Amino acid sequence: MATVQALTEEQLQRYSRQIILEEVGVAGQRRLLESRVLVVGAGGLGSPAALYLAAAGIGTIGIVDGDRVDLTNLHRQILHFHHDIGRPKTQSARRTLEDVNPDVRVVPHQTVLTSANALEILSQYDVVVNGSDNFPTRYLVNDACVLLGKPLVDASILRWEGQATTFLPGRGCYRCLFPSPPPPGAVPSCAEAGIVGAVAGFMGTHQALEVVKILLGVGQTLANRLMLFDALTGEIRFVRWSRNPDCPVCGDRPTIRELIDYEAFCGVPAHDRVQQTQPRPPEVSVAEVDALVREGAVLVDVREAWEVAQAHIEGTRWIPMGEVESRVHEIPADRTVVVYCASGQRSGKVTQWLRERGYDRVFNLVGGIIAWQNAGKPVRTGLPQPQGEPAGRT
Repeated sequence: MATVQALTEEQLQRYSRQIILEEVGVAGQRRLLESRVLVVGAGGLGSPAALYLAAAGIGTIGIVDGDRVDLTNLHRQILHFHHDIGRPKTQSARRTLEDVNPDVRVVPHQTVLTSANALEILSQYDVVVNGSDNFPTRYLVNDACVLLGKPLVDASILRWEGQATTFLPGRGCYRCLFPSPPPPGAVPSCAEAGIVGAVAGFMGTHQALEVVKILLGVGQTLANRLMLFDALTGEIRFVRWSRNPDCPVCGDRPTIRELIDYEAFCGVPAHDRVQQTQPRPPEVSVAEVDALVREGAVLVDVREAWEVAQAHIEGTRWIPMGEVESRVHEIPADRTVVVYCASGQRSGKVTQWLRERGYDRVFNLVGGIIAWQNAGKPVRTGLPQPQGEPAGRT
């Protein structure tokens, strides 16, 4: 009969409520302590996942993230605290996880995951948790896991919704479920569309649970099932999916045998790299808008119909972000233009795009309609009417 290295007295007490489970026991707890798990992204998903993995006694937890803590992170990224603002996320995560459980060795990878470093980093771990917030990194992590034969626990969140699944070697991968990325701009980021922090907590916690089941070899994972969670209704649905034998990465005759250029494949850059390299577009504050409008400035709202109908600034020209390129002729190049959205994210991209095409008098409204309303400025409801027709009610 095989012998199992004993736990210390402190470990027996720390994990006592877990060890007592039939599926865990001393041998299972020892297995967790000897395991190595990589968390990609110390954000909304990675934070709760890493915290529960550390609390469960995962021996080594790697954290990959190239960002620093920002004030906007704190409502959902519970690894970080107010005093961590400006600090590299991997440093903040390491301190928090070691405070939760000194048994855990935290390995910080303060870098952006790329095709050049992914295989080297991922090869050091038993299971990978994907908490990234952009499609280039999702496809990169998936392909690296397939090439290395690593289990991958994946999740994504937006607004009030989340989805999760698990990819086990030989049973399909992210490309089987999503063969190609969506068109650039088709899926907004959390910064553009919003997210409820507790949704991130729910989904990230489920990722940690999947990892524990994989490492212990117990229960039924989400392999070949996509879990869909709607927080507004409290409903959870499951959609079954199958491995695609023609998948270019994990199929019977794979055509992708090494990591590729994922930013080119997805048509968009990875988010954190954009934040580091893309210049901020020229901005104006809420206080400056009134004076600009009196001087003849044009307001352009680039949000979707349902957002605009809830509240918009009087006199606005409504051109959804996805239609700006085809309707750019409606934006005057010889007048001052103020572009706005909900919080300034989408409008910032539109402002930059227009500036690159010679619109040198276009500005982004800092904070968007949220900042406008927060300043007590009036808004109108309903969709803006064409010029010359009456607008909606106040």
